[in-house]
Amino acid sequence: MANKMTQFILISACAMLILITGCAQKKQQVSAVQLFNGTDLSGWHIVLADSQYAENDVFFVKDSVLHCTGATNGYIRTDNDCANYTLTVDWRWIGEPGNSGVFVHAQPPDKVWPQTIECQLMAGHAGDFVLIGPNSIKIDTTMYETTHKSKGIGKMHESSEKPAGEWNHYKIVCKDDSITCYVNGVLQNSGGIASITSGKICLQSEGTPIEFRNITMTTLEK
Repeated sequence: MANKMTQFILISACAMLILITGCAQKKQQVSAVQLFNGTDLSGWHIVLADSQYAENDVFFVKDSVLHCTGATNGYIRTDNDCANYTLTVDWRWIGEPGNSGVFVHAQPPDKVWPQTIECQLMAGHAGDFVLIGPNSIKIDTTMYETTHKSKGIGKMHESSEKPAGEWNHYKIVCKDDSITCYVNGVLQNSGGIASITSGKICLQSEGTPIEFRNITMTTLEK
């Protein structure tokens, strides 16, 4: 009888541990959504510096991929503000690698360029932060600030990017006032006490053809 009771207690304890672990994981990360549906640009808005270009001269969808020609400076942004999330984006250069970026916490009004924190995609520099002011972020013991101009903050390690034509993977975690960037699985930057903590997510056009796919946001519990 004592052995059966002991077995019952152990089984109950294990079940409770599994339940608690599952709930903790569910609380940490919930509701993954595809920001780009692979068919059209529903849920996105295009902002261009030069009005002589039509929107589809710069951003368009083909073969389930979001293409950016880089014909003029600008960006495509989410319709909605976002906060506390993990963002994943695949990108590749289809010709000579050049310049682009992923903006997080972009603020109104729509202009080139908005107040935002850029997770850099410039070839050789993916994982850098660029502050487009006014804003600030603390990395290690240093507080980086800018008023109106931009300020670049270098990544932690040598480039972890793949050669032109191959798909790269960006993972950007925005939790409260912290931002952490991984390039192809390598932690490249991490900062906290960011002065902006929510806003639009944007993909940048800056002079070079680039492609994007698998743009997914997973909301994190506050």
